[in-house]
Amino acid sequence: MAELLETAQEVSKMTIAHEIVVNRDFKLQEVNFSPNSLESRVKETLHKAFWDSLKEQLSASPPDYTHVIQLLQEIKETILSLLLPRHSRLRGQIEEALDMELIRQEAEHGALDIPNLTMYILGTMAMLCAPVRDEEVQRLRGVTDPVQLLREIFRVLDLMKMDMVNFTIQSLRPHLQDHSVQYEQKKFQELLAKLPSECVGKEREGAGVCWVIIKIPIQGLIILSTNAGSSSTPSPMSVLNQGYMNLLRWEPAIEKYPETLLMDQARLQEVQLQVNQLTILAAVLLVSSSVCGSALFSSPGFVDRLKRVTKALLEGLPHTRFREALLDISNHVHQEVSESLLQLGYPAFTSDKSASLKGQIRSIAEDDNAVRSVIEQRIHSFLSLHLSPSAQNSHSLPKGLAPIQEELLEVSHRFGSVIHHNRQVYGPYYLAILKKVVLPGAEPGIDSF
Repeated sequence: MAELLETAQEVSKMTIAHEIVVNRDFKLQEVNFSPNSLESRVKETLHKAFWDSLKEQLSASPPDYTHVIQLLQEIKETILSLLLPRHSRLRGQIEEALDMELIRQEAEHGALDIPNLTMYILGTMAMLCAPVRDEEVQRLRGVTDPVQLLREIFRVLDLMKMDMVNFTIQSLRPHLQDHSVQYEQKKFQELLAKLPSECVGKEREGAGVCWVIIKIPIQGLIILSTNAGSSSTPSPMSVLNQGYMNLLRWEPAIEKYPETLLMDQARLQEVQLQVNQLTILAAVLLVSSSVCGSALFSSPGFVDRLKRVTKALLEGLPHTRFREALLDISNHVHQEVSESLLQLGYPAFTSDKSASLKGQIRSIAEDDNAVRSVIEQRIHSFLSLHLSPSAQNSHSLPKGLAPIQEELLEVSHRFGSVIHHNRQVYGPYYLAILKKVVLPGAEPGIDSF
């Protein structure tokens, strides 16, 4: 049990470090429960009971300062935790101003000056807080009720602690980026060493890692790539790249996600969703262009309006709901076309042409739709060019994808970044297996992708 707990902790550390490196927007955020949730009600009840009890203690005659002293101790410790090593002088000032032994003596003699202490605390918080918290701290100076003020001080201090953690993350990111590959490889090797021997095999290095455990994203592909009918043996790089491309069609409900990509599963599934949506978007635009003709399609703002309405109706939808979305899209596109024809003084579509436009857009939902298949193949082909770490954005767009160029370049960058990092970390393990399966008789020499 202890070993399992230790392993879970190591995986958690590795996951956090990985997230900081690959997600530039990663930061800790305040957890806000829904107002009517059980968590929110329990938290509010407990907090209210505590602060009501404190209010009763301070209203007693003489006042009971027991809990106040505990709160001041926590406040002091929190403020000290926010100090940087260079703040040695300020640390000494805080220790002197919030001398807990002196505070206890003042409380015993009924001479505890809570307003004076809280004003010093607010002044110190104002010096240490990030600019974004200046207004919050300043507002606390106007709170006169001591219980409410202490409660608000704790709330703002929690935000300041979060700011400090995020500042630390930002400061560490360049260092982690420089060492992330070596760190993740080291941790992964340590995890492999803890696996049961029957899962890893006799050789615990490289190719000895069990196929089932690594579950690299080429499972099943090698069989297809090296079948008897193949005229040439694919290179390890081409097999692995095709495996990465297969992630864009991965069905987690049918097959578990590869272990070596679990930390990026959410990112890759988001890319997969965006690729599916861009496929539908480009297909809708291509069909509309074919039916409407170049004169209407090239009119100012027309394509942007079609894109806007199509993207809005696809937003957040999984591919399983594209069929119903395309019903709405076909109606909105037809409406946009009709309005544009009227504004430009062109004849309105006949009923047959209107039905053709709507029908062709709705048929995009079919898996065997020719337009959709061609667009999907072209998008995947374009994305495959960005799997190489040296890939540039200068690759020309395949025909029919110009209207989604901006969105496609963004997706290709996200996809390529995730794959490049994964290849750097796990490439040696992938290569060891691929060399044995794809190039079983090859001479040593291929040591990296």
